[in-house]
Amino acid sequence: MEMRTLGSNGPQVSALGLGCMGMSDFYGAHDDAESIATIRHALDRGVTLLDTADMYGPHTNEALVGRAIKGRREQAFIATKFGIVRDPANPQARGVNGRPEYVRAACEGSLERLGIETIDLYYQHRVDPNVPIEETVGAMAELVKAGKVRYLGLSEASGQTLARACAVHPIAALQSEFSLWTRDPEENGMLEACRKLGVSLVAYSPLGRGFLTGAIRSPEDFEPDDFRRHNPRFQGENFQRNLALVEQVKQLAADKGCSPAQLALAWVLAQGKDVLAIPGTRQRTRLDENLGALDVRLSADELAAIDAVFPPNAAAGDRYAGESMRMVNA
Repeated sequence: MEMRTLGSNGPQVSALGLGCMGMSDFYGAHDDAESIATIRHALDRGVTLLDTADMYGPHTNEALVGRAIKGRREQAFIATKFGIVRDPANPQARGVNGRPEYVRAACEGSLERLGIETIDLYYQHRVDPNVPIEETVGAMAELVKAGKVRYLGLSEASGQTLARACAVHPIAALQSEFSLWTRDPEENGMLEACRKLGVSLVAYSPLGRGFLTGAIRSPEDFEPDDFRRHNPRFQGENFQRNLALVEQVKQLAADKGCSPAQLALAWVLAQGKDVLAIPGTRQRTRLDENLGALDVRLSADELAAIDAVFPPNAAAGDRYAGESMRMVNA
């Protein structure tokens, strides 16, 4: 397993982690037994970075990860998140809470569900516009002092917010959507800020929510409760335009002798040793395919060819619908 340093002086974790969200939420039906087997298979393969959040389920994904790592805690580097609040009466509604008292309560809940004594990496899932980042990170820093958390992270925070946070306590990782079809961190200054501040970028949805695998052919492929049915990039003309881009990625992958997913993940990892990726999957076979990306090395010419096919802002449609877009790069 290729290992990368988290932050400027942080721990070594696997360059490819495992995003566990889809095992419990957002992508239709799930199979807990296969998901637990997939997490354990990941540990067997040397994957250490496991990513979850309290809002996945909500709460059920952390419990699932906790069951999967039971007896194998020393092999896993657990990242979880707080801050997005869901309304049980309206599953589509989202709130954000960064108040210090909420930070402390959320951490206790995550520790209990995960069945662990210390969270390795604790992220603020989204920045609360009503609470100064200094107050939220100050509360997170208290958790580090108390031994409940080892390292701190932010998700979808702007470079300016990240700098303010780092002034309070070192931030090891900034998590953001980053892939061939979401190159925002390159464009909005987020990646530049990470490098200036010694913060790793952890790319979520590095496979474009499955689109970059080449396996999705129609919105009708999704189950009725799959959130991608309502995602702008999977709608109407946007879907067709994005599908045409993926066809070109498939050709590049064929020329390289790898799968489209492996090419897409290799591209993310090629953006710098300070970039990690957490592709999600619920199946062991897909996990093994994703890990094959570690054997794909892209030359400068190949990277240029990929850029020519999939330049920044090539993807059609916003990456989230409605109010959710207001929460990114905050």
